[in-house]
Amino acid sequence: MNAPAAPQIDIEHISAELDITFNWTYQQARKDLRDLYRKAKKLQWDAETRIDWSIDVDIEKASVPEFMHPLFGSEIYAKLSEKEHIAIRREMASWMQSQFLHGEQGALLAASQLVNSVPDFDSKLYASTQVMDEARHVEVFDKYLHEKVGFSYPVSPYLKKLLNLILTDSRWDMKLLGMQIMVEGLALAAFGVTAKTVEEPLLRSMTTYVIQDEARHVAYGVLSLKDYYDDMTEKERMEREDFVYESAVLMRDRFLMQQVWEKLGFPVDECVDIAKNNAGQQEFRKLLFAKIVPAIKRIGLLSDRQRERFHNLGILQYEDWADPFEELAQAEAEQEQERAATAAE
Repeated sequence: MNAPAAPQIDIEHISAELDITFNWTYQQARKDLRDLYRKAKKLQWDAETRIDWSIDVDIEKASVPEFMHPLFGSEIYAKLSEKEHIAIRREMASWMQSQFLHGEQGALLAASQLVNSVPDFDSKLYASTQVMDEARHVEVFDKYLHEKVGFSYPVSPYLKKLLNLILTDSRWDMKLLGMQIMVEGLALAAFGVTAKTVEEPLLRSMTTYVIQDEARHVAYGVLSLKDYYDDMTEKERMEREDFVYESAVLMRDRFLMQQVWEKLGFPVDECVDIAKNNAGQQEFRKLLFAKIVPAIKRIGLLSDRQRERFHNLGILQYEDWADPFEELAQAEAEQEQERAATAAE
């Protein structure tokens, strides 16, 4: 009898430059970051015990409103049988959570780099708590995908390109800008949409807890960068603005689900075009920037030049929406309520 085949391991190596910074003074120079560090310690949670993993998951059931389906309103969508609708729902659910899983691994690696590279000691302390946060998020999405959904997708090439840009840049501020502001800001908005629209109870519970961590992560980026760009040359600031814009385009395009259409044997280019022009999906993709644009404004990278580009992307409308600190205050209040309810039981 033949032994079962060993699982295939997919490992990729990239070369990355990283400046290592010691801080021998251990001075509490950043009270705002030290306070955030204290909050992060206090609000840690255990994914194995906090989430009810006994909940059954039916990924064949529609989990979002029909109008948000990427192909809704098209001839392709109208011709689908119920069996095909079920198959698409399975694939879309797996693809979406797979991309969140891959993004969380990227955030785990970036957070570990920040511990090494950020110059001030308070920032190093906070970054260490985010390493634990991201490890927990990887654990959560991995468990959901491989124990509940049953299969996963490779990383989107758009997300992979952005993660590589962040991880291979030696400058600590670019890592903060790319991961804490752009990737984490998008995740915060995406999880917020999921928590409000998805009917699947385990996924809704997972994302509710993850949101509470993500609000701190974006706040960390803003606190670290809010004065940093004031003394930069115009050329240096423009380089950061260009990176933000290019990252925004990559993140917008990562949600077109090319991998799903290819796996299902659908005409990929046609499906991508339909998804790009689907009204529900257009609003969803714009809403993903609702946390990013206020953060970009707060750290001083929303110049007239950038405003015009954000306007063309249809996301400038979010510049005065709730900033990360309002989001953080709400998350902290929800956590305190939950802690009080748990203690009363």
